[in-house]
Amino acid sequence: MKRIWLARAEAVGSAGDAALEHGLPGKRGGPRILIGRREWIALPELGVSPVNAKVDTGALTSSLHAEGVSPFERGGQTWVSFATHNHYGQLIACEALVIRRKRVKSSTGVARERFFIETEVVAGGGLVRRVALSLADRSEMKCPMLIGRSTLSGIFLVDPQSSHLLGGLRDLVTTKTLHPSS
Repeated sequence: MKRIWLARAEAVGSAGDAALEHGLPGKRGGPRILIGRREWIALPELGVSPVNAKVDTGALTSSLHAEGVSPFERGGQTWVSFATHNHYGQLIACEALVIRRKRVKSSTGVARERFFIETEVVAGGGLVRRVALSLADRSEMKCPMLIGRSTLSGIFLVDPQSSHLLGGLRDLVTTKTLHPSS
């Protein structure tokens, strides 16, 4: 007869504490924010909202779907213009300062040089975070944005069975952006 294992949820100090108590590798740390495999987000500096973002612990960096990516110079710095889509399929023209260019290997194993930008990401409930995003063609993907480990590390814990734990679409649309300075 095949054995079936049952996992029970039990409150612990932190995920790192639980791992160490069971002899597993882990590091001690504070509590984490629980998020699902997909979350509604907004990119207010780019004028893009709402976007359904896929949370991917297998990806190192976060990325945003971008079409017609074109670099240009402004004030001695490299900027990039591109277009992306929101959840409703509206094409939105964007411009952002390039923070770096780097070769990134896609999930298909093809390495390409990508532009990286930094922008503010707002999630349901008013959670705000500055993140680096690579610009990539994600037109064949279900979600136009991917949230990778560099954004998740030390802050989030992912529940792969759930979606939109930070709030529904209505929560994102009606949430005002919270800035650290306010």
